[in-house]
Amino acid sequence: MSRATRWFAVRQALSKKQVTTLTVLSFLLPILLWSLVSYVPFLWHPKVEIMEPGSIAWFKPGMLVDRADFTEQEQLATEQQAALPTGVRSNPIYLPAPHEVAMAFYFAFTTEPTRSSEQWLHESLWHSIQIIFWGFTLSSLLGVPIGVLCGTYVAISKLHEPFIEFFRYLPAPAFGALAVAILGIHDGPKIAIIFIGTFFQQVLIIANTTRKLDVALLEAALTLGAKRFQLLFRVVIPGILPDLYRDQRILLGWAWTYLIVAELIGTSSGITWFITQQARYKNFDNVYAAIIMIGIIGVVSDLLLARLGKRLFPWEKEQVKV
Repeated sequence: MSRATRWFAVRQALSKKQVTTLTVLSFLLPILLWSLVSYVPFLWHPKVEIMEPGSIAWFKPGMLVDRADFTEQEQLATEQQAALPTGVRSNPIYLPAPHEVAMAFYFAFTTEPTRSSEQWLHESLWHSIQIIFWGFTLSSLLGVPIGVLCGTYVAISKLHEPFIEFFRYLPAPAFGALAVAILGIHDGPKIAIIFIGTFFQQVLIIANTTRKLDVALLEAALTLGAKRFQLLFRVVIPGILPDLYRDQRILLGWAWTYLIVAELIGTSSGITWFITQQARYKNFDNVYAAIIMIGIIGVVSDLLLARLGKRLFPWEKEQVKV
């Protein structure tokens, strides 16, 4: 088998080294592109950072101006035989370089906020994690049992799923004003948006997962005299548990996607408040650092859940590898 065939074999498990290589590349390639745009001037540097204003009165050291404006002012100064401005090609302020974001990432955890209205990054993150936890936990406490019942019993499915199918198309943020009116302006409406955004999808996904259980197992249990509760707790739930666990990992990621919208409702708080404040004062390096931190928390939590899943369901290990 050729090297190319080994890498692109259809539905064949890769070696551990290949998996590691591809995983590293999946992160390095975007960082490489970001670095090229940030550090190589002829790729994309639409601004000029003023070093010396020369005879141009409205130029200030450190100011970013469009290259066309800089060229125009430079030509005017040349025609008037006045002092020429000097500058270096630069990216807009909203696109900081990777090393600037890395420094902001470090200082966000080590340097006290300059304004009393601002929070430390870790304080904002912890508040957002609590919103995610309560919203997704409440959603799961209701969504998982209903989904299992819908997937097991046709009557329950026909009673619940038509309305749930309708409701899942309604955007969760549309209920923001109503949630504030009912639950107040603090964390209640934020948790409600996470709940609405995940509950209805959760019921449908888990119901579909439950339907994939081998019917022969259900028939065998009924033949042996299993009652309704025995059928659910000794056959259905154990049979779908690995897939159910995997569904919850995916749905947890959906909960994170609703976080920013949820935290805009009511009082400003959490990581959204941190991002909004930093963007308001044009600290875009801090904005990128906060966004990346959300991604890191999501990936790390998913990896930990995946590792836990391998321990809980060791018979699924080979399937996960492939």
